[in-house]
Amino acid sequence: MKIIAPSARILAVDDGRDILCRLEFAGRICYKSEEKITADSAVPFLDRIVRSGHHSVIEHASATVHIVCDRGVSHELVRHRMASFSQESTRYADYSGKRFGREITVIRPCFLAEDSPAYKIWLEAVQRAESAYFALRDAGAPAQQARSVLPNSLKTELAVTCNMREWRHIFELRCAPAAHPQMREIMLPLLRDMHRRVPALFADLYAAFERDMPETAPERDAVTLPHYPEQATLNPDVFPF
Repeated sequence: MKIIAPSARILAVDDGRDILCRLEFAGRICYKSEEKITADSAVPFLDRIVRSGHHSVIEHASATVHIVCDRGVSHELVRHRMASFSQESTRYADYSGKRFGREITVIRPCFLAEDSPAYKIWLEAVQRAESAYFALRDAGAPAQQARSVLPNSLKTELAVTCNMREWRHIFELRCAPAAHPQMREIMLPLLRDMHRRVPALFADLYAAFERDMPETAPERDAVTLPHYPEQATLNPDVFPF
């Protein structure tokens, strides 16, 4: 049995400047202010768009992310209906086969210290589940039947694609302190990576959760965004585009 940490990496997202220019053009159509587009107008325009709540504009850009997590976390993720998912199937992935080395892979629970009694209980439970799975396969049960004994800790992989408005919604829910710790383990670094690529769309969320971010993060190119003022509010009815 393999025990691994979860992960998330951005597979596809346009260059940050390209995203901002596209979104600015789409947004200015609403106000017929295309003549105000300049080389430097996209960032402040989208700064106002995000803070005003006119988030339908940012649906015109999307990102695809590869996520490795346990089945329990994946069950929460796929509830986000404004996204497209492709997920590893326990019906068709036969973990008793050579391709998987006749072992299952599980996600290490970040909330259990590896030297604790609770971690030992968890480890024994997933080991028993693995043994039961292979016993069922050896007894002739197909993979889609043997999977019934696999644990929530089983590793799964997903490709997730959604627009930037939905990514903001996901981060709002899944980075919050009330979210499951294994969900936050994935989403906090992902938010930081997304913010580094397109800070104009995620600066407020990044500021809200920055104190909870892990210490290390990959370096990414980014588009500079002006600092958000404290308690900034805008009235959409008199929005000065």
